[in-house]
Amino acid sequence: MSETRKKPEDLRSARWFAPDDLRAFGHRSRAMQMGLAPEDWVGKPVIAILNTWSEAQPCHMHFKSRVDDVKRGILQAGGFPMELPALSLSESFLKPTTMLYRNLLAMDAEELLRGHPVDGVVLMGGCDKTTPALLLGAISMNIPAIYMPAGPMLRGNWKGKVLGSGSDAWKYWDERRAGKITDEDWVDVEAGIARSYGTCMTMGTAATMMSMAETLGMTLPGASSIPAADANHMRMAAESGRRIVDMVWEDLRPSRILTRNAFLNAISAAMAVGCSTNAIIHLIALGRRAGQDIGLDDFERASRKVPVIANIRPSGDKYLMEDFFYAGGLPGLLERIRGHLHLDCLTVTGKTIGENINGAEIYNDDVIRPVDKAIYQEGALAVLKGNLAPDGCVIKPSACAPKFLKHTGPALVFDDYPSMKAAIDRDDLDVTEDTVLILRNAGPQGGPGMPEWGMLPIPKKLVKQGVRDMVRLSDSRMSGTSYGACILHVSPESFVGGPLALVQTNDEIEIDVERRLMPQAVVCRTLGPPEALRLGASKVLGVSKGTMRVDDRDSLVFKEVASIEDFLPEKINKSARDIKKKIKQNVDHKKTVAEIINPDTFNKPIQGFFTGGKSGVSERSDQTNPIQMLSAPLPAVTEPFPPSTSVSTPLPALIEPSPVTVMLSMPSPAATVPLPLTWIRSLPPPTLMELLPPA
Repeated sequence: MSETRKKPEDLRSARWFAPDDLRAFGHRSRAMQMGLAPEDWVGKPVIAILNTWSEAQPCHMHFKSRVDDVKRGILQAGGFPMELPALSLSESFLKPTTMLYRNLLAMDAEELLRGHPVDGVVLMGGCDKTTPALLLGAISMNIPAIYMPAGPMLRGNWKGKVLGSGSDAWKYWDERRAGKITDEDWVDVEAGIARSYGTCMTMGTAATMMSMAETLGMTLPGASSIPAADANHMRMAAESGRRIVDMVWEDLRPSRILTRNAFLNAISAAMAVGCSTNAIIHLIALGRRAGQDIGLDDFERASRKVPVIANIRPSGDKYLMEDFFYAGGLPGLLERIRGHLHLDCLTVTGKTIGENINGAEIYNDDVIRPVDKAIYQEGALAVLKGNLAPDGCVIKPSACAPKFLKHTGPALVFDDYPSMKAAIDRDDLDVTEDTVLILRNAGPQGGPGMPEWGMLPIPKKLVKQGVRDMVRLSDSRMSGTSYGACILHVSPESFVGGPLALVQTNDEIEIDVERRLMPQAVVCRTLGPPEALRLGASKVLGVSKGTMRVDDRDSLVFKEVASIEDFLPEKINKSARDIKKKIKQNVDHKKTVAEIINPDTFNKPIQGFFTGGKSGVSERSDQTNPIQMLSAPLPAVTEPFPPSTSVSTPLPALIEPSPVTVMLSMPSPAATVPLPLTWIRSLPPPTLMELLPPA
């Protein structure tokens, strides 16, 4: 808590109302136009309430009245409330995806605060993107701020069964596709799965991000898990209003709270609660907005040491957020993992997080497990890298069938969501439980906006066979309420030329979560002319339709259509006449095959390929300088260079230290390196026998 308190004349709002000038006269007169008197604001902090209520936002239905509880608290503490409606992002209704608008709400929040006479702010949010968006705006503005989470809805119910929003929607949809529930049952499920206001009551993105806001220190202790319909939620709203007034006098800003250690705390908590995969996107964004260097490596380190102890769907198998609250909520969980936390981090209470959770109790050990009885011994998320995701991807191993954590299977590729949707229910679809479903062109640019398409439906023919999980791979996201062996956020995305764009149906895909290896193409190829033509034509059509970007020829994307090894055999073939002439000359006076077909015979065409002006590789930019590569020292060659027709070639990894197979890459041959005879024999036409003279 700050040792010195602000004085009324130090308030930001005083710049609007205090001066004895014409501009301030206008501000005061318009305030009086609304029926206010100077006694309402003079000497008092003006507290903005950013309210994301909307008639198109079912998760925030109660905000229309809950804002009155916040105002009550502000007035009790001697502040002056000013409600400012903000953009509302309903995960349920907004298309194509709320991710397109998260940063728009962040800007909305920041500019609302920047442009109005306010000294502090209560942020009212909860539905998936509203939490990170409001916090992003508050971080940029950096005035005292407290987050008031919407809270989860009550448990769902259908025929005596407890329903969890999102998770059970997927579950019962598959049961309906399998013909096990009727259309009438399905309507009843629709009516029973979301039976009160509030956010999804599973540990989806909404519950995850509200929990992260609390762990970061931006909410009152225990606020994140209070059910929206519980009277405790009204009391928490009022207390948030009271507390923000004191925060203004103390000048307790987000910049004092959101340290790097605070974000490391949030990452540890995310692992323990069984968080949504979307936590990675939002926490990294928040961290970097706050000036903290937060990245994938921080998540990976936490995932190796912090177990999942919140037995909440979808990572858990039984309980929901209402149960979590009654079991002790987030303070209880944080107390159980306090050894993984930086306990000296400041919070909106003016106390440290260690002080906030000290003595927190747990009332149900099956809901919030002891560490030695965790539902998953590692964290909720795993960051994987491989030759299809050189910049990383993410899986939620705690929510998928264990048998898929190490898996190899053939790919079934869909280039867009409509084609996947059209094919997935076909009875003749060539697919088994071992198949790896791949959806591409669904990332930030390809979607656009990275829609929640990553939990691809199980093919209907497999659903009828009882299959309920299989490996699915995508550059999209998925809802935090989803579950299954879904590998998401593949980066770089296929739309901008990521390696995922080159995978073909029936290619073998390998994953190994324990080794953090994934995704990797076991079968990789060098593009021949037909494939290069196909990809090139596809690119031209995509550009003409406006669905793909125009490439600069110096782009790495160009290399994926035609790379060095595609042109080397072409160059040798063009030089075949000269090579044949030299061999004929050698036959007359040489006695062994090694003498007749000396590897030096091939040096000139290969060297010419690299240095031969317009016909050389120097004209096909690889974003390196091939000429410089020629003079660079090379390791001794003990194995033959791979021929261009190779189907499976293990090569150096794109990502270290992962031992993966690299697509479309090969060592750079130099003119001075002798080529082994075994490689010469494997060349495409002209063959060795064609080069030799007739007997």
